[in-house]
Amino acid sequence: MTIAAIISSLIFGATFALILTERVHRTVVAMAGAVLMVLAGIIFDFYHPEDALHAVDFNTLGLLFGMMILVVVLERTGVFQFLGIFTAKKTKGKPWLLMLALGSLTAILSMILDNVTTIILIVPITIIIARMLGISATPILLVEAMLSNVGGTATLVGDPPNIMIGSAADFTFNAFLLHSLPTVILVAGITFLMFKFLFRKELAKEPENINELMQMNEWDAITDAKTLKKGLAVLAGVVILFFLHGALHLEASLIALMGASLILFLVTATKDPQPIIEKTELSVLLFFASLFITVGGLEHAGVLEQLAHFITASAESNLLLTAIIILWVSAIASAIVDNIPLTVAMIPIVLYLQESGIPVDLLWWALVFGVGFGGNGSPIGSTAGIIVVTKSEQTKEPITFKKWLKYGVPATAAGLTIASVVLVIFYYTEFVNVTTPHVEASTSVIEEVIDMDAAGGH
Repeated sequence: MTIAAIISSLIFGATFALILTERVHRTVVAMAGAVLMVLAGIIFDFYHPEDALHAVDFNTLGLLFGMMILVVVLERTGVFQFLGIFTAKKTKGKPWLLMLALGSLTAILSMILDNVTTIILIVPITIIIARMLGISATPILLVEAMLSNVGGTATLVGDPPNIMIGSAADFTFNAFLLHSLPTVILVAGITFLMFKFLFRKELAKEPENINELMQMNEWDAITDAKTLKKGLAVLAGVVILFFLHGALHLEASLIALMGASLILFLVTATKDPQPIIEKTELSVLLFFASLFITVGGLEHAGVLEQLAHFITASAESNLLLTAIIILWVSAIASAIVDNIPLTVAMIPIVLYLQESGIPVDLLWWALVFGVGFGGNGSPIGSTAGIIVVTKSEQTKEPITFKKWLKYGVPATAAGLTIASVVLVIFYYTEFVNVTTPHVEASTSVIEEVIDMDAAGGH
C-alpha cells in the first residue's frame, strides 16, 4: 500500500472506531475525521479541498433536508399521535391486534418518513396504551423497532442509506417499489408471525381498562387542522412527483426541496422559519457531509479500488455470490455499527465494480437489503433501536441487550434468508442473460491489473 492509502485508512479507521464507541457525538467525530483527511491529503498530495467538495453527495443532503422540513411541519399538527390513538382503538386493546396494527402503522410511516422520527412519535403512545391496558409493551415495542427498519427499506425516501444508494445507482422511486417493497411486505409478514409465536404468552393476556382506551378522543391530538390540511396536500404532491420523477427527469432532492419550499410558503410566509428549521436534524446533514468527505479521501488514495478488486476476486467473479456476500456482510456489520457510515463506505466500492464492466444493479439491491434489515440484529444496529431500548426503561419490563438478541437475531436471520432468495430470483429473471460476458471481461481486466501490479507495471 502507498503512504496515502495507509494514512487515509488510519484516519477512516479511527473515525469509524470513535463513532462506534459513542463516547463523542458522531457528528463531531465525523467532522474531525473529514478535516484530518483533507489536511493529510494536502500534505501527502492525494486529496484537496476541491476534491472534498466533489465528494459530497448534495442530492442526498437535499432530499434529507426537504423531507425533514415536511415532517417537522406535520409533526407540529399532532397527526401522528392521532394515527396512534385511532389505530389502538380499532384493535379494542387486544394485544395481538395491537401489535399488528401499531407495527404496520410504524412500517407504513417509515416508508415515507425517517424511521427515527416515526419511532419517536409512535413509541410514547405505545407505552401509554400498554400501561393503560395492563399488558406487556415489550413485544409491541420490539416489533415497532424491527419494522421501522424493515419498512424504511421499502422506498427511496424511507431510510438515509436508500437515499444514498438511490442517488449513486440512479434508482427511481418506482424502482424501489418494484424491487424492495414486495420483499419488505414478505419480511414484515414473517416478522409478525415469528413474534406472535415467540410472545404467545404475553399476547394471550386479556387487556384491562378497555373502556378507558375507547373513551380517548383521537381528534384531541390534532392541534392545528389548517396546517395539517396544507401539509397533507403538499406531501401528497411530493409523493406523486416521486412516482413520476424518472419520467420528468427531476432529481428526488429537487422534488423534496420544492415541497419544503411550498410548505414554508403556505405555513410561515410572513414569519421567520427558524422555529421549524431548528426542529430539523441539521447535525445529521453535517454528519453525512463529513462522512462523504472522509470516504472521498479513501477513494482518492486508491483504497476503495483495491477493496473492489478484493471483493471481486474473493467471489470468483460470480455476480450472484458477490451479491450474497455483500448482503450478509453488510447486514452483520450494520448490527454492530451505524449503517450510514457503512453505506457511505460501500457505495464507491460498488461504483468501482461498475466501472470494471460488471452490471451491479443486483449488488445495489443486496446492499439495500443488507443495511436495511441488518440493523435489527442488535439494539445498537440502528438509532431507532437505541431509542426503543431507552424508552422501554419507562416500562416494567425494560428491553435489555440480551432480550433484544433473543428475538432480534432470529427475525434478522429470517429477513436476510428471504432477501437471499429474492436476490436469486432477481439474478435469474433480470441479470442472468447479461452478466456472463461482462463478468468474464471484467475478470480479465482485473487479472491484468493484478499481474501488472505484481510485475511492477503501471
